[in-house]
Amino acid sequence: MTDCDVLVAGAGAAGLAAALAAARPGRTVVLAEARETFRQGSNTAMSTSMIPAAGSRWQRAAGVEDSPGRFLADIRAKTHDTADPVVAGALTTVAPELVTWLADDCGVPLDLVTDFRYPGHSALRCHSVPDRSGATLHRALLDAAADRDDLHLVVPARLVDVRTDDAGAVRGAVLERPDGSREELSTPVVVLATNGFAADAELVRRYLPEIADGVYHGGEASRGDALRLAERLGLDTGHLDAYQGHGSLAVPDAILLTWATVMHGGFLVDVTGRRFGDETVGYSEYAVPVLSRPGGRAWVVYDRRVHDACRAFKDYQDVLAAGAVRWADDVEALATVLGAPADVLAATLADADAAATGAAPDAFGRTTWGGPLRPPYAAVRVTGALFHTQGGLRVDRHARVLRGGQPVPGLYAAGGAAVGISGHGADGYLAGNGLLAALGLGYLAGRHATS
Repeated sequence: MTDCDVLVAGAGAAGLAAALAAARPGRTVVLAEARETFRQGSNTAMSTSMIPAAGSRWQRAAGVEDSPGRFLADIRAKTHDTADPVVAGALTTVAPELVTWLADDCGVPLDLVTDFRYPGHSALRCHSVPDRSGATLHRALLDAAADRDDLHLVVPARLVDVRTDDAGAVRGAVLERPDGSREELSTPVVVLATNGFAADAELVRRYLPEIADGVYHGGEASRGDALRLAERLGLDTGHLDAYQGHGSLAVPDAILLTWATVMHGGFLVDVTGRRFGDETVGYSEYAVPVLSRPGGRAWVVYDRRVHDACRAFKDYQDVLAAGAVRWADDVEALATVLGAPADVLAATLADADAAATGAAPDAFGRTTWGGPLRPPYAAVRVTGALFHTQGGLRVDRHARVLRGGQPVPGLYAAGGAAVGISGHGADGYLAGNGLLAALGLGYLAGRHATS
């Protein structure tokens, strides 16, 4: 007799999706979470809740033509064809079903983001909650879990081991409490949703040296638990050098300044008053360039029009509340705020204005501008940050963990614990890759585990 039908480790987006998809009448699901602070400190809660899906009903209602095949082609292009093909194919295929399930079965208030296209997406396909807040998404998933009679949340309890039988199939798991006491549960299914390893400085330096000096902005539980289990059980891993960075973490407040400021027409300059690249290539790959500037800092410059366009983002509201946005009536005042030479900054603004109006090509090749900037100007001081890792355990199209290329019976992985769809490094990351891998693989795992 088993203690539960499914044990899910980790109560972020991946774990909640797996638990909710597995929770059916007559099936007992245990959702174990290691930290009591997970409601505020998870990667899900700290995200902007973007979930890309191609071919959704929201796109159809908005007249957006898109398809899973087109989405997959965008992933292949952004990653230079290095994304895990099985996982990428599975996630782009299931994504329209996933967002419908989230809305209709889990009560997540989703809508299509139509403000602009995020870098790398060839169509408007990011779905989000109204305030663009991961905390709102996380709360909705937790509320849905609370409504399932056979879904039991156990906090704090950290998965420390998985038991297998002589044939290699899962037969149980070991949970550890903060006081060191342990409990072994018998179960035929374990879903690893313990996130990645971005909170472990040693692992980051080993696999992601280029971002090791960046600020880590993510959940404290991302300690590489799945990788350590992989080593003990001989599980397959891949793409451990992949990660999501971000080039606009407001400092010293450590609040995300949405990249919508850039996509609506803002740009980044360093303390010399100069731009240093095409900001629209993506916020993930811009983390390292920002860190390479003097002092590892830069400024995002924008105007009142951009400010008004970004007010819907909860993160931006938090940046405003923290007093991180500095306003300047003219170029000279802006130069004082930035500590930059006024003549250099004036030339930078003039060049950006010419590019945004089409009067001259941009020196860095940027072609996407929401419009030219006009005074008064706004500026936020930022640094480059590591948000989460994008590599982990290799899985098949059902999110089953692989060992020697073959699925381990009863063992699944989702989110940061599993290999993602970002290829290698930071420049393969498309907006929403992290949440799609978390929610999508979690959904696939939970559904398959109880099919």
